[in-house]
Amino acid sequence: MVVNRRERVRAATVQEIKDVARAQLVTLGPHAVSLRAIAREMGMTAPALYRYFPSFDHLVKALVNDMYDEVHAAMVRARDNVEVGHTQADNVKVGHAGADNAAAQHSKQRLIAVSQAFRRWAVQHRAEFGLLFDSPRTVGCIAGQESGTGPSGAARCSYILIEIFEQLWQQQSYVVPAPDETATALLEQLSVYRTAVVTLLPVGPLNVAMSVWLRIFGLVSLEIFGHIPFAHHNAEAFFSQQLSDIMAGLDAGLPGTPS
Repeated sequence: MVVNRRERVRAATVQEIKDVARAQLVTLGPHAVSLRAIAREMGMTAPALYRYFPSFDHLVKALVNDMYDEVHAAMVRARDNVEVGHTQADNVKVGHAGADNAAAQHSKQRLIAVSQAFRRWAVQHRAEFGLLFDSPRTVGCIAGQESGTGPSGAARCSYILIEIFEQLWQQQSYVVPAPDETATALLEQLSVYRTAVVTLLPVGPLNVAMSVWLRIFGLVSLEIFGHIPFAHHNAEAFFSQQLSDIMAGLDAGLPGTPS
């Protein structure tokens, strides 16, 4: 498709607006970013920005989408870079169940790799992580309820882990608690979520997958928002140990709990 000069100039201006907004976000914080401040830095008037973004919220949403694209791409790269037969995962123990199954070990290494990639992006982009996961402006995006077609950025990140758990379940490489060990209300909620994400996982295995994902997300959030240093000055070592515990928990049938 041929793009004319006017379209190229417009696309370049949109990208510059987003770059300036993101730089201000990182240096000044989300509360200091405004269309007026962005326009001043770009040598434009605030009304001129409305030709590119109808409102500040539209600009924030564009930034959020870009950031989720980055997180998702980082997790996909990490997943796809794990070679079959790869046995080391940066001080994380893979666990024992299915140890003689190369495919299962590969899936577990992928699970570890995408978890580490998620944390690595968060550590390298703390301000952006805060906008994604600690800002009222993006609550709808995080919950996967923004308007439009297709899954939200947050949902796409969780789908990566769900897909890996689909592989692990098919490889029979993690234990699922019996239905009577899980609260009925939780199973009902997961049944609704299962329909929404269109996963191959039955509710029980999906419960394990979501328990693992929420624990990983919680660990990273605690670190980024400064709630771990009181006990662990080396958060990376703590995260690796927690991943080892999660892998052991998959073998034990208790998500995230070593046997």
